Formats: sequence, structure tokens, C-alpha cells
Amino acid sequence: MPKRAKALGPLEVSQKSEPGLYAVGGVAGLHLIVGGPKSKSWILRTMVGGKRRDIGLGSYPENGVARAREKALEAKDEIKKGQDPILAKKAARAAIRAERDRAITFGKAAEEYIAAHEAEWRNGKHADQWRNTIKTYAEPYIGNVLVRDVNTAHIVRILEQKEETDSPTLWVGKNETASRLRGRLECILDWGAVRGLRTGENPARWRGHLDHLLPNISRAKRIQHHAAIALDDAGAFMAELRKLEGTGARCLEFLALTACRSGEARGALWSEIDLELKVWSIPASRMKAGRPHRVPLNDAAINLLKALPRSEGVDLVFPNAAGMPLSDMAMTALMRRMDRRDAEGRVAVPHGLRSTFRDWAGERTGYPRDVVEQALAHGREDKTEAAYYRTDLFQKRIRLMADWGKFLDKVINKDNVFPIHRTA
Repeated sequence: MPKRAKALGPLEVSQKSEPGLYAVGGVAGLHLIVGGPKSKSWILRTMVGGKRRDIGLGSYPENGVARAREKALEAKDEIKKGQDPILAKKAARAAIRAERDRAITFGKAAEEYIAAHEAEWRNGKHADQWRNTIKTYAEPYIGNVLVRDVNTAHIVRILEQKEETDSPTLWVGKNETASRLRGRLECILDWGAVRGLRTGENPARWRGHLDHLLPNISRAKRIQHHAAIALDDAGAFMAELRKLEGTGARCLEFLALTACRSGEARGALWSEIDLELKVWSIPASRMKAGRPHRVPLNDAAINLLKALPRSEGVDLVFPNAAGMPLSDMAMTALMRRMDRRDAEGRVAVPHGLRSTFRDWAGERTGYPRDVVEQALAHGREDKTEAAYYRTDLFQKRIRLMADWGKFLDKVINKDNVFPIHRTA
């Protein structure tokens, strides 16, 4: 029979200070490893599956003699049952790491989703829209909820939130925004499922799920056209605008004369503009459709540009005081102060100026629809037709934009309200 080690007591164990391996006794194979006066730990040296294994049982004195013997007996019981304690510990640690990796909040998941897809989106504005809608509408409710725990009740609560007690829900009052938000929530939660962060059905899914809980508001009903200045008020608006000082007023005037979008005007660069050829060439990266766009500049637009001050080293046509692009709110706030309203009593917005231009082209001119749509840089709904359409109708648009400038000139100056060809 193998020699049995003498069972050491707590005092004897505490006195072991010389580095080495000491059999403790009490349980066959239990040893104390001494690395120094303050470095001691327990191991069980035993056979597992025909091989000798050293199984760690913890440090001393955190685990006293009695506790070490209990752990050694427990390990032996596991071995008798056909289990490998070392592999079991590794599996437990791996499970803990996996659980920790899965335990991320929805807010963190949203950040990682946007970061993973940002490169494929057309421009940074798209990513900002994602971040803003998630931060504004979703994070107050589920930002700190683990992504695996997000459920249908959470999603419904987000979509049915109210800005005020007596106001309609987000889903009813701002359905276009809410619909985009729901789709974004669905994408993030799908991403979480693929990453192994959650299981089960996606609670933000519409078909066969949320469509049973929320009203199905048709696209035609939820689309709200931008409040636009009426044609008969266009001249008075422009006359008032030209009396206002500031970069924002000049940018808004340029936007009206070119029928472009707010972001295109605010981001306009001198390097994009040829004053001699009277052409503004906007690169694809700054266009909503992702295609380059040429804008014919009429005389009023050219005069405006020539009258603008320019700073050395600043390429922006309409920079703010810090040399950065104007904010969208700067333009909106200016129009609010001017307090021009549409037929429904809504305050007109910068984007509505494009509608004013469209109304003029449709009601007061005979220009073909294609020419007008090209001026507005609208994409063709028929993708097959768009694939074969190679021209941007630039020559015809030169005449269109010249007539638009003349229309405003005529309306503004019919009572000598304000000269369009100013020099300051």
C-alpha cells in the first residue's frame, strides 16, 4: 500500500515557509505549494482518465486546511463520476466570459451597429440621422437595457411615447419618423441576434407582429409636404430677405435662386463654382441621390456671389463666424423670424422654396417635366428608364433657371420694391 502522508493541522501549515511541495494528508494527493512566506496555494495531485493531473484548489490562507480537504474530496467525487475538474473549470470560465460578452446594453449595440455600417452609407449625415433618432427616441427607454432583454413591450412603449400628455403618440403624430425608427430598431436587434447577443423573434418586426398592435398608417397619409411660400408671395419674400443682413440671409437667397437643397447651399464651396461659365458643380458626395449635379447660375445668383466677402484660406461660400458651414437650424430660424406662412397657416421652411420653384415651373411655364425634375436633382422612379438616360438637360436648364431669376426680378421690381442687381 502507498504510504499515507501525515495529516497536518492548521498551525503546521501556517509554519511552512520554505519553498517546496508539502503533502498535507487527510485526503490522498492533497499538497501545499509554498513559494515563499506569503505565497501558498493548494493542489490535488491525482489521476484523471489514466493521466496524472494537478488540480488547483485555491490559495492559502483564503482557503484553510479544512476547506482545502473539502475541495479535494469534491474533486475526487467529480472524477469518480467521469468528469474532469480542470476541463469543467475552463468551461465555466469560458461560459462566464461569453456571458459577459453577451451582456451589452442596447445603447452599446446601437453604437456598434452604426460603426459597422457607416462606411457603406452615402454620407455622414445618414449616420448622424441614425444616432439622433436612436438617442432622442429609443435610448431614454432602452439605452441601458441589455440588448438580449429588449422585448415587444419596450418597442411599443418607444413608438407610443408622447411629447405631451394630450399630444398624439409618436407613431400617429410623426409616423414617418416613427416608421424609420422602428426599422432601425429592427436592424440593430437583428444584428444583435446574428452576433449571438440575443435569441428569439425580433420584437421590432412589423409584419405579423407589430402590425397587430399599432395602426397601419398609409404612406400617403403620413407624408407631410414642407410648408412653402405661395407663388404670389415669392416676390415680397425675396424683397424682405434681401434687406436682411448676414450670411444666413445670403445663403437662403442663394438657395431660393438655385432651387437646391439646404445642405447643398450651406456646404457650397468656391472651388465648385465657375463664375465665368456660370456653373455650380456639386460633387456626388454632397448630393442626396449620390450623383454629381450641375446647377446653371442665373444673373441674380452670380451677382449675389460676386458681392459676397471672401476670406483667404476659406473655401466655404457661406461660412459661419467660426469658418464652418451654417447649421440647418440657422436657416430655419431665419424663416421663422420672417413668419411667411403657407395656405394651411404653417411657417414656411427652407426646403419649401423648392416647392415654390416647382409650382412656378408647372403653373407659369411650359418647360417639360423632365427639365424641371433635373433642375431639382430628383431621381427617376423608373430605374430602367434611368439606366438609359444619359443627359442632364443642362442647356435647357440654363434657360429655365434664367427665367426663374427673371420671374423673381419682375415680381420684386414691379413696384420698385428693391433692386435685384445690387452691388452690396
